[in-house]
Amino acid sequence: QVQLVESGGGLVQAGGSLRLSCAASGSLFSISAMSWYRQAPGKQRQLVASITSGGSSNYEDFEKGRFTISRDNAKNTVYLQMNSLKPEDTAVYYCNVEGLRFGYGRFSAWGQGTQVTVSS
Repeated sequence: QVQLVESGGGLVQAGGSLRLSCAASGSLFSISAMSWYRQAPGKQRQLVASITSGGSSNYEDFEKGRFTISRDNAKNTVYLQMNSLKPEDTAVYYCNVEGLRFGYGRFSAWGQGTQVTVSS
């Protein structure tokens, strides 16, 4: 199995910053894409940012330079630095990891989610 453990969520005032982390462990052979999604109450889960094993990143337009995704391949960990947070960023943030498992082939795993609440 692949386990993902997220951390770093919390309550912050508008304009503040948070750094989310997601560490993968288990029978991993390799990790390809690592991504962050978010889901606000009553809304569908949406992609926030993704990063490849080579470090190429992709962001959604709503972030407008406020968020930065990064990864530490040695630690199988992906990060999301969020600056200039707005109340509309309030959501549960989920990490998603794709790759290969020993003996099982491709996998796509989700973290348990971490709540981010931005007060106005």
